[in-house]
Formats: sequence, structure tokens, C-alpha cells
Amino acid sequence: MWKKYLLAILMLLPTPLLAQSRQLPDFADLAERQGPAVVNISTSSSGKGQQPLPPGAEEDPFFDFFRRFGPPQQRDYEARSLGSGFIISADGYILTNAHVVQAGDDITVRLTDKREFKGRLIGVDKRTDVAVVKIEASALPVVSIGDPNKLRVGEWVVAIGSPFGFDNTVTAGIVSAKGRSLPQENFVPFIQTDVAINPGNSGGPLFNLKGEVVGINNMIFSRTGGFMGVSFAIPIDVAIDVARQLQTTGRVSRGRVGVVIQEVTKDLADSFGLSKPEGALVSSVEKGGPADKAGIQQSDVILRFDNKEISSSNELPRLVAGTKPGTKSTVQVWRKGEKKDFAIVVGESPDDRAPKRAQAKKPSGGETIGKLGLTLGELTSEQRRELNISAGVLVENAEGAAAKAGLRRGDVILAVNNQEVKTPEELTKLLTAGDKNRTVALLVKRGEGSVYIPLRLTPKPE
Repeated sequence: MWKKYLLAILMLLPTPLLAQSRQLPDFADLAERQGPAVVNISTSSSGKGQQPLPPGAEEDPFFDFFRRFGPPQQRDYEARSLGSGFIISADGYILTNAHVVQAGDDITVRLTDKREFKGRLIGVDKRTDVAVVKIEASALPVVSIGDPNKLRVGEWVVAIGSPFGFDNTVTAGIVSAKGRSLPQENFVPFIQTDVAINPGNSGGPLFNLKGEVVGINNMIFSRTGGFMGVSFAIPIDVAIDVARQLQTTGRVSRGRVGVVIQEVTKDLADSFGLSKPEGALVSSVEKGGPADKAGIQQSDVILRFDNKEISSSNELPRLVAGTKPGTKSTVQVWRKGEKKDFAIVVGESPDDRAPKRAQAKKPSGGETIGKLGLTLGELTSEQRRELNISAGVLVENAEGAAAKAGLRRGDVILAVNNQEVKTPEELTKLLTAGDKNRTVALLVKRGEGSVYIPLRLTPKPE
């Protein structure tokens, strides 16, 4: 009889409330179990010169006066930064983002039990933004490693980190997408989530509901640098492979074949006689490189690499990079209406050069977009080499709408709505053509990291 009454009561509950009681997970046990393995990482660096400005200083009404008329203040200063990380071995190896630790002279790691350790940088990999730090300790709590390939879009995930320095902060959300490709980030198939990620979360773990780490929180799409609902994580299998190489050799070895590729559009597929858009179109071949020696030619469409199908061009760099140099691989291409197989010996990518921030000098009278308050300059070949980028446009000055959107002098704009830009003229054309009453997403390289900044092309009236 009581079962009948209970069923009647449940039927009277509002449907949304009943659904929530069945579906919403409890993250408390996960946070309690995994929280001790998440650490706060702070770095400091000192120098002599003009002290870096604190965030927001340029908005001070007296800033411009003192910048123009005040004497330069040369003094000793100390710069600090905060981030997160997580322990992957009981003897003190920690994973984090490269941009969290690579610029610091001193690394301090703080555990949840308030113990502090001096961190030793084992190695960094700028291409994946992964770093390994070591502390001298034993019997430490460690995370469990999961399989990001088993993640499903819509699945719940949890982040633990130190946003704005608040240790062991827990946030939750869902997987929004998998295998995201971002301009200039060809080696990482990002996990996109709507988990709240803010400055200080970088380098922290992303967990599935089993309490397994499936990613490293890395970057966000934001107007101001704060969370706006779109964040990206590095899959943990990519990070663990990088970490193992850094621990073993101090560097990351990647394969290369010496081709420049592009996406196969429907029109291109039709012109090459392909039944559907697939593969990676070879737009140029490095003379004397592995692909050239194997017989691959310009205008070939690479369909398979080591028996793995290439559905989109962005899949090829990851597969090649993940292949051990010296490996003999099979490449299948589409050439003049038929498939051909080639044997190729994978070469090795050269070591990354340490990227530096582009130094914006006094505006040189470069390309100016008046309504947006944006003055653009062209990067020199030396700056491109230092930043390890092949494209990008330097922001020489940002005022008005551009400044309000979050752009700063010294930023490098890499792409507009995922379309790469190489010259100020290209960028200006993209920002001034078409519907003016729209918002575009600018991919901006700032220091050692990247962030998407939305820019409204028709500024709202004051």
C-alpha cells in the first residue's frame, strides 16, 4: 500500500524537478578524493627596468599624462603569476601548462595541506603547452588517468584549480565538443567544455565522473580574460605522451614529412574527382624532404596515413607528429583520379625556439581601422621566428572599440573567425568586408598564451 502512496506523491512532483533528481550528479565525493592531488603553482621572476603595469593601469585617467611627460622609472621589480597543476606520481612529478611556469625564475608548489615546495622545471613543450615540474617529496596523493577518447559530448566533467588564487576551487559542466582544431594549434585535438575556467585554472585537471583526469585546462574564449562559457582542455593522452618524453629526454621528438597542406573543400573535391571532401591537399612539398623522397607531389590529396583515414586536413599533423622519427609509414594519396600508396620514412621536427612577446614600438603609421580604433603593423621575419608563428598581424595601438573589446598594444592577431591572417591588409579586408553589424572572433597571441577575443565591427553608440 505504501508503494502506491509513494508513487502517487512522485507523480505530483513537477516534471523538471523529478528529472533533476534523477540526472544531476553529486560531485562531492569526487572533489574530496581528487582534490588533494591538485596543487597551486606560483612563479616569480625579477629584473631591472621599467616595472610592468598592473592590470587596468592603462585605464587610469592620469596614466597617459605620466607615460608621456613623466620620467621613466627604472627600478628593481618582481613579477608573479599563478596557475594550477596536478600530481601524477607519488614521488613528486606534476603536470601543468607550459605558459604557467616557463617565464618564472622560481616555482613554488603549494599542496592542499598547506605544505610548500620549491619546484624544479623538468621540461616544457610549447607546441602542446604542457610542462612537467618536480618537487622533492614522497607518498604524495596522485590522480587517476582516464581515456579522453571515451568521452561523449554532453557528458559531465569537473575542473579543480586555483582561479584568481582561490585554491582547490571546484567547477562543473559538460563536454561541448571533442577534437576541436584551433588556428596555430595543429598538434592538440582540444576538448571544448562549458566548465567555468578563469585565470589561475590554467594547468589544472579536468575530471570525468569516475574521478579520472581526461584533460588539462588550457584556454578560454573571452572578451575580458574571464569565463564566458567556452573553454578548452588538452586531452590527457596527448599530455602524458609529452610528459614521458620530457621526463626521459628533456625534449619532445615529433615526426614530420615536409609538406604544406590545406583543407579539401567541396569545390576542390569536385575538381580533383573525389566523391566527397576528405583528406589533406598538398599545396607544396619541401625539396629533399621525406615526402619529396617518397614521391609525393603537389596537388596530391593524402587520404590515409599508416592505415588511418584522414577525414579532415587538421588530422594529418597530429598523426605525423605522433609518429616516431625514422618510422617507415605508408601514405595513400589521390592523384589524377586514382589511389596510390607510397612508403615514406618519417623525419624529425626541429626543436622549438623559445617564443617571445612581440615588442610593439611607437605606432609607425601602419594600417589603421579608424572606427575600431585599431592600428596594425606587419611582423618582421625575425619576430615571426621568435614567436614561432608563420602568420599574424601586430597590434601597434588599440583604442575605442578595440580597446574595450580587450585588445592591447603588442598583441598578435593570428586569425579572424578561424581564418589565418598574414598582413595588415588581409586583416583589414576581413574586418571591413561584408555585414558590418556583426561580431567576429579574433584569435590573439598574448605573451606565451592565446585567447579568443570577440570584436563587434559596428561599435555601439555611447
